[in-house]
This record gives sequence, C-alpha cells and structure tokens, in this order.
Amino acid sequence: MRSRFDFFEVAIAIPVSFDFRRSLLPYLDVHLDVQIDSKIMLSNIPITEARNELTSLPEKLAQQGGTLAITRRGKPVLAVMTWEHYEAILETIEILGDANLMANLRQGITEAKSAQGIDWESAKRELDL
Repeated sequence: MRSRFDFFEVAIAIPVSFDFRRSLLPYLDVHLDVQIDSKIMLSNIPITEARNELTSLPEKLAQQGGTLAITRRGKPVLAVMTWEHYEAILETIEILGDANLMANLRQGITEAKSAQGIDWESAKRELDL
C-alpha cells in the first residue's frame, strides 16, 4: 500500500552529529535493547554526488532502504532518509519525551520482569472486552 507521501520520500538536513542515544538515554531510567539492521545503517555519499543525484535519491532509498550520510571533505554533514523513517524517529522522540508514558513503560517493564502484571484474560474481563 502506498502512502500519501510517496512523492516526497526523502527528508534532508538532519545533522548527523545529533546522537539520539546520547541525547535521550541519560533521561531514562530504563535502557531498551536496540537492534540495528541494514535499514538504518548509514551509507556515505559525497555532497557533490548527492547534488547530482538529488532527484533519484527518493527511489534509491525506497528500493535499498537505509539512510545516506552526505559528506563534505569526507566528514558527514547531513543525513538523508525516507520520510517514513524520519516520521518514525520523530514519533520515537515524542514518546521518549513523554514523562508519564515513560514512567508507565518503566513500571510495565518492571512488572513484566517480576511477573506482577495481570494475565490477558483477566485484563479483558476487567475492561469488558
């Protein structure tokens, strides 16, 4: 199924120097395991090549997935990714920034680890589902 954003599938100008883990994890009491797969690995492309291929980058990223690191003099200066990936990052940041939600998540993880939660059937009965 195609999204309404199919024509604009690339977000440009996210500084590569912004480290989400270092910026957000100090504020969390729980660390979640993150599995890095090929879809979020960076491929490098010089800025001159990116400029020449700008109109074809959406198709390349849609086919290959992942994120491109645009480099200048060999150093990353921009990240280019699909719009879907960009929105997922924003949603993750929003969730991580919600203190109540994160407190509930931490509580849920603690309860799950200590088997304090209630089983699914009991939850359905309690919620009249």
